[in-house]
Amino acid sequence: MAGRWIQEWDPEDETFWREKGEKVARRNLAFSVLSEHIGFSVWTLWSVMVLFMGPEYGIDPAGKFFLVAMATLVGAFIRVPYTFAVARFGGRNWTIIAASMLLLPTIAAYLVMEPGTSYTTFMLVAMLTGVGGGNFASSMTNINSFFPLRKKGWALGLNAGGGNIGVPVLQLVGLAVIGAAAGPRLLLGIYIPLILVSAICAALFMDNLAPVKNDTGASKEAVRDPHTWIMSFLYIGTFGSFIGYSFAFGLVLQTQFGRTPLQAASITFIGPLLGSLIRPLGGWLADRYGGARITLWNFLGMGVATGVVVLASVEKSLALFTAAFIVLFVLTGVGNGSTYKMIPGIFQAKAIAKGMTGEAAAAYGRRLSGASMGLIGAVGALGGLGINLAFRQSFLTAHTGTSAFVAFLAFYAACFAVTWAVYLRRPATVSQPVAEAKPQLSYAEV
Repeated sequence: MAGRWIQEWDPEDETFWREKGEKVARRNLAFSVLSEHIGFSVWTLWSVMVLFMGPEYGIDPAGKFFLVAMATLVGAFIRVPYTFAVARFGGRNWTIIAASMLLLPTIAAYLVMEPGTSYTTFMLVAMLTGVGGGNFASSMTNINSFFPLRKKGWALGLNAGGGNIGVPVLQLVGLAVIGAAAGPRLLLGIYIPLILVSAICAALFMDNLAPVKNDTGASKEAVRDPHTWIMSFLYIGTFGSFIGYSFAFGLVLQTQFGRTPLQAASITFIGPLLGSLIRPLGGWLADRYGGARITLWNFLGMGVATGVVVLASVEKSLALFTAAFIVLFVLTGVGNGSTYKMIPGIFQAKAIAKGMTGEAAAAYGRRLSGASMGLIGAVGALGGLGINLAFRQSFLTAHTGTSAFVAFLAFYAACFAVTWAVYLRRPATVSQPVAEAKPQLSYAEV
């Protein structure tokens, strides 16, 4: 896999970008989206598998929530090494490897998916699907290097949104399989050849960027930087909510509202679909109006939507519950796009604060944002684990998800407060030493 290495890459140079860079970047983006899309489908595989698991499997709702939580857990932790793999092996090369690894959990699920299999076996196989969650981190790190800062919000939003949409597509295929009264092995048989296609396309059409190197110093600096952890916290609220709700929505409909597998599957895909489609818009709005501003008002909207979900849960109104939950999904998508746009902007703002300009500032921003993205993505994905564990506990103790939603509402309020306090209140500017008398850049602009 030594071929297709690009030795020089400077997307901030407008002439280079116009004459050569944009075409190459867009081609790599397209096939990165394909690979990440399949990765997300495999990661969320057990959100559909559990719908096939009737009484004959002997697993109660709490046990099913724990299965999907384990898939989320592994997917979160594996994002860190996947981030560094891009620079170590090359973006194209690692995409081939990561796509091929998706065969392992898919074939394993094909072999064990039947009544009589032990719960421990199901749990181990569900954990294997976490490799699909890692694809997001390597894909986003790779695409971040291809695009200039002014295009990152759109590019990262499109890359992530195209990946996220693997969740509802899997659920739609699962709906069709359930509707046809077929077994789960048919669903798995559909995805195995698609995995092979994504790996082959990566080999044929993607590139490695030689200038992208693992920077141990950048990683250490990113870990020490408080903004890495602040953005991780905010990303728990956006992406953590998206992936957690994507895993749990069908189970909540089954457990709290008594929906059949077919009834649940016919609704489950709508929220993840809209949340995925809207993510590029969140990135575009952040490019235009500032990621911090969009993120702030988005958390307010998520809080309002969650309040309506709590009301619908108490009143046992399926229609209101479903509508409010879908709105909540849409807002998670907007927030996913706006928060990820903030990351490179924050570190470039810090570069300007240090007195850097032009390409030097852009390079510093790429260096630190690339180092921090894997960690932010990993911590954010842990929000999905928290959501499924919160649902598990809520249903164990109260037989309803209401208390879990109340906890989520409190968390969104905290995210709103942190966004305002750190990035939007008037003192939060990246200022130069007075003696330098250089322009100030507000974090509200990132």
